[in-house]
Amino acid sequence: MTRRPGIPLLLLSFSLATMPACDSRPAIELTRNGITDYRIVLSPMATEVDRQAASVLQEYIERISGARIPIDERGEISETGNLPGIHIGSAPAPPDLPLEIDWASLEEDGFRIVTAGEDLIIAGGTAKGSLYGIHTLLESYLGCRMYGPDMTIVPEEASIRLPPIDDTQVPVIRFRSTHYDHAYEQPYTGWHKLDDGNVDRFLEWSTRVHTFNRLVPPEEYFADHPDYFSEINGIRVPDTQLCLTNEDVYRIVVERLREMMAEHPGVKYWSVSQNDTYGNCQCDECRALDEREGGPIGSLLTFVNRVAAEFPDRIITTLAYQYSRSAPKTLKPADNVCITLCSIECNRSAPLDGDPGNAAFVSDVQEWSEIASHLYIWDYVVQFRNLVSPFPNFHVLQPNIQFFVENGIDAIFEQGSGGIRGEFTDLRSYLIAKLLWNPDADVDAIIDDFLAAYYGEAAPWLRRYIDTMTRELKRSGERLDIYGNPYTPVEGYLSPRLMDRYERLLDRAETAVTGSPDALLRVRHARLPLEYARLEQARRYGTGDLGFFVLENGAWSVRPEMRRRLDAFIAMCEEAGYDRLHEHGGPPQEYRQVLLDLFDKSMESHLALFKPVTVRSEWSPTYPANGVDTFTDGLKGIPDYTCNWIGFEGHDMDVVIDLEEITMVSEISTDFLQLFYSWVWLPTEVVYSVSGDGENFTEVARITNTVSDQQDGAFIHTFSARFTPVEARHVRVEAVNMKVCPEWHQGHPGRSWIFADEIIVR
Repeated sequence: MTRRPGIPLLLLSFSLATMPACDSRPAIELTRNGITDYRIVLSPMATEVDRQAASVLQEYIERISGARIPIDERGEISETGNLPGIHIGSAPAPPDLPLEIDWASLEEDGFRIVTAGEDLIIAGGTAKGSLYGIHTLLESYLGCRMYGPDMTIVPEEASIRLPPIDDTQVPVIRFRSTHYDHAYEQPYTGWHKLDDGNVDRFLEWSTRVHTFNRLVPPEEYFADHPDYFSEINGIRVPDTQLCLTNEDVYRIVVERLREMMAEHPGVKYWSVSQNDTYGNCQCDECRALDEREGGPIGSLLTFVNRVAAEFPDRIITTLAYQYSRSAPKTLKPADNVCITLCSIECNRSAPLDGDPGNAAFVSDVQEWSEIASHLYIWDYVVQFRNLVSPFPNFHVLQPNIQFFVENGIDAIFEQGSGGIRGEFTDLRSYLIAKLLWNPDADVDAIIDDFLAAYYGEAAPWLRRYIDTMTRELKRSGERLDIYGNPYTPVEGYLSPRLMDRYERLLDRAETAVTGSPDALLRVRHARLPLEYARLEQARRYGTGDLGFFVLENGAWSVRPEMRRRLDAFIAMCEEAGYDRLHEHGGPPQEYRQVLLDLFDKSMESHLALFKPVTVRSEWSPTYPANGVDTFTDGLKGIPDYTCNWIGFEGHDMDVVIDLEEITMVSEISTDFLQLFYSWVWLPTEVVYSVSGDGENFTEVARITNTVSDQQDGAFIHTFSARFTPVEARHVRVEAVNMKVCPEWHQGHPGRSWIFADEIIVR
């Protein structure tokens, strides 16, 4: 906690508009020279929220002024006389208020802060309005701030004087969540008016999404009842979705829900939603419903509506996500069905309704909003594949939330990084919370206020850093994807020239706070995404001034400064509390080991290193790596197909390397990647051939794959062949792609991928 003397006690935000321009009512003094005549008055009917609000106010008034205001729960005149009161209450109205309150207008979370004579009233709606009113009083009128769970600003003033106040606020978004770990805990949730997704009213369910496997577990049912699960190209598959026209599936889901509801009778919202994968059922009955409704939402919503009819006093939630995202043609969700609409595919470099690439999602929002009684937006605000990476999306947060509100959506879940720290975690959570409460809030003022408190004298340089990167992203026209990476935009907003500029700005920021250890540490933590981008880009560049490797005395080695940079980055990540660097990754030390393994395996001197390459088959520009040079650039891949791998979708690989002179060849090897979850398999066969003229090739080895196509996880397999030395100038590598995903796989009959990196010739 931080106490900062001298902060003005009247810091007005958007509540200023609710105060009369000229008010003849007197100001009130809650404390004078550390002494108070006030008491906090609670009705005998006070709720737990009211009591919490009173306790919070008592604590902060004492921290500000030293005066402890007593709490009177009798709602009567104090024994010490007719003292002025701070009246705290929720609807319905507590008795004996000195002013009439329109309680119905406050709805659930709204509040009114109003002075009446010497009294102060904080009246709240039926849920948490009184608590939110207290925190608004503290922040907007008493100068307190909570920028993060470990950074609260409390001014020190012995005398607290309030002007006349009449401030009514009712949120247009009734459910608000930023999905950061500290944003699910008090006092942060109360201060920032966020719903606690673990216990609050809207998300009172044991699992929020992806519940098919929980309701009908494949390990329990598939062996005896494969017909309960998706039929894909005539084959029942266990690890996809459910057959939603199967009557037994319907019966099992309803029975399971009854059991769960009996165990948790107070829970109102229950999820019946698709697993986090594809593979909707294509049996005749499911297909007929889907064709009628224009997509897989047909069978899904028909099923969910039936389930909802069994539980009229509960809300059944389901996903409109990926393959099920589009609204149906004729069906409407039942009145007790909540549609959770997800924006996972959208671009974040421009507002949703300002980017033609987001047109389909915009249309889906508009169509669902016309037919759904309950529509809940699941939006995404960080880069999940690289949480510690530059992700300049601050400029789209407000217009996207405003777009949702304009379309009548009053429940928004902004998925941050959860319990994992990422780029500007505290700033993102703080800003999003303010926008969820007031979508028209002044974003620049909020950011500036946060930066000034969090980074001190470095704030102007942090602001220039954020603004410069945002401007360069807009100028580049590049897409900002939640599964992106920092090495794709090396010719755009993360180009070498701009990376140098960003570093200079952060250098200036550090210099500005050299005498402030706390602020300096925060600036260094803010630098981590840029350091991560440098490391990831060095992995992609390989050699040259920006790469990891340097040629010295005829041998390749890792630049010492890059090893030091890696070690410093890992140490700072651990100090800053970064548990993982991407959504499903391990700790920073695991990332360090990945790069150390890369150092050991890459830049091996061999006959094909840096030799010319011709690719005779069609390769995908979606994952271009270093183009055809990927096969001879010396850089080995890691178990991630987005870097240093070249991909072939539905095509065989046919590559010829020109060794540029006749030489003796006795060994050829190539690494391939398998990750069947992403439709990536090892080749079924690899053939190695050699030639003297580049036209007539002689086969020297043929290797059949013996690894199961169902072996899970991301892993690398080497196809290596040693043979009797032969003279050759050209080496040919042919890898046979299975062409389509296996019948057992959810992607069948979609095209399968093979990914290869370095071809090593000895």
